[in-house]
Amino acid sequence: MTELYYPLQSLREGHWFKLICGASFQHLPAIRNLVLAYTLAGADCIDVAADPAVISTAKAALKVAKEIGAAARERGFRFRSLPWLMVSFNDGEDPHFRKAEFRAEECPPDCLRPCEAICPAQAIDASGVISDRCYGCGRCLAVCPIQQITARSYVSTPAAIAPFVLQSGIDAIEIHTQVGRLENFRRLWEAIAPWISHLKLVAISCPDGDELIDYLRSLYEIISPLPCTLVWQADGRPMSGDIGIGATRAATKLGQKVLAAKLPGYIQLAGGTNHHTVPKLKRLGLLPSSLFPHPQPLTPSSSPQIAGVAYGSYARTLLAPILNQLEAMEMEAFSNHQKPQLSTIHSPDTARTALPVVSPMTQIKSQPLRLEEVPSLLWQAVELADSLVSQLKSPANT
Repeated sequence: MTELYYPLQSLREGHWFKLICGASFQHLPAIRNLVLAYTLAGADCIDVAADPAVISTAKAALKVAKEIGAAARERGFRFRSLPWLMVSFNDGEDPHFRKAEFRAEECPPDCLRPCEAICPAQAIDASGVISDRCYGCGRCLAVCPIQQITARSYVSTPAAIAPFVLQSGIDAIEIHTQVGRLENFRRLWEAIAPWISHLKLVAISCPDGDELIDYLRSLYEIISPLPCTLVWQADGRPMSGDIGIGATRAATKLGQKVLAAKLPGYIQLAGGTNHHTVPKLKRLGLLPSSLFPHPQPLTPSSSPQIAGVAYGSYARTLLAPILNQLEAMEMEAFSNHQKPQLSTIHSPDTARTALPVVSPMTQIKSQPLRLEEVPSLLWQAVELADSLVSQLKSPANT
């Protein structure tokens, strides 16, 4: 099956899985390892920041995944082809496109640092905000005792987007918009439109709001005719999937609302999605019957259906223990000044897939320790990723 068709098949059959690395997330070692693990687990799409360094890092991880994909299949994981690589843009202020910042020297000496404790990205330390780790969730803003943390937002510049889309070799784009920004969206689209034929998919992400459906219909008029696949992302409660079961309710409710409008294109959930999302969709009959252990009758409540789910903060948090172990090993190896020991990962499709593999007490000094260099952690990470991907990928689909 070709790499073009497999993600599209997932959309058509209702088991599309997208990993959201984060439109503002720029921590390259974590991005590389997240992309690798979720690709080997069978993700259909990887959404990253529109940043050349981030895109290059994601592509490097995809290259490694392709090299050891056969080894993943031999272990029973769902890797079949490379996922589509997506970048995100915005037409105005949006919580996904911001960074927290504050002056650490202004913090009271006796502050209990609730900002550091609440940060899901481990992006705050004694020096302040670690910018490349921050993905703009905003949880630190409300808990600061002296209210000194602020958010720095940024907006995609239309004039810079067209050549970027053309030259970066990406497969898909996602535009974040909100009700009431029609003219902003139009200007952004006019900058992108000449290059849309180079893409496989366009996604439009929008939170709920008054007159949402009318707004989405107006957007469709602007982008039509579209030469590639269209996905409407129902963004329920942005960057909250790691909070708990309640976070997924907004995404599910918004998905039902957009489904009822019968807009052309596929519907995908995001914003608050976690391991409770798919079970909830199944209970509501909003996923295809092929994802159930036994055939289900088609009822009005189960048609139309959700085509897929995107996971962001929850997907990243799920793998955090493994990535933290990797970072700790790197720091310990650095303190001991040890050198890497090269080994290989076997692949049934080739005689040997040569990759540097280090023992738990070694590191490559010129770059951070990579997940594939510690096979024991690599397969643990893929297994964790698979626990989420498999909710949408039944045995029949794989």
